[in-house]
Amino acid sequence: MSETETATVGGGCFWCVEAAFEEIEGVQDVTSGYAGGDTENPTYREVCSGTTGHAEVVQVEYDSDELAYKDVLEVFFTVHDPTTRDREGPDVGSQYRSAIYYHDEAQRETVEQFIEELEAEGAYDDQIVTEVERLTEFYAAEEKHQNYFAKNPEQPYCTVNITPKVKKVREKFAGQAAD
Repeated sequence: MSETETATVGGGCFWCVEAAFEEIEGVQDVTSGYAGGDTENPTYREVCSGTTGHAEVVQVEYDSDELAYKDVLEVFFTVHDPTTRDREGPDVGSQYRSAIYYHDEAQRETVEQFIEELEAEGAYDDQIVTEVERLTEFYAAEEKHQNYFAKNPEQPYCTVNITPKVKKVREKFAGQAAD
């Protein structure tokens, strides 16, 4: 019997990361939300103000028989630049930081090893600045932010910023693309 596991990652705007993971076979659900801050039940407006300490993140539920945690990390590091602090593309601020919120020690060890391997092979010209922290609390974003790209594919932000990321995932993970 397959088991559902959960990963929580932030790599800029959650709409972009969510849309990319929706393309992957074995991903059962993706929820946009907030993690890493101090305010309980923050709103999008509060998080965007940069005062809550939260990052925009996605929580990815996946079938561990079809997808390993390391595969989730590979997708994550494909769809954003982990070498820029508090920025992804046009989005600037601590809420857009590169972050991985691990759920248990096994995930922490996998993340640290994965980042070490990327650094050792020189995968990026600059040093990876992705924060790695234990998940303490995840807050789902408001409903209008869920499945944003699927609901708004022609919106200018989507066509300029999300469509290229989705295409990149489709090309790189062609054999793993969801139906």
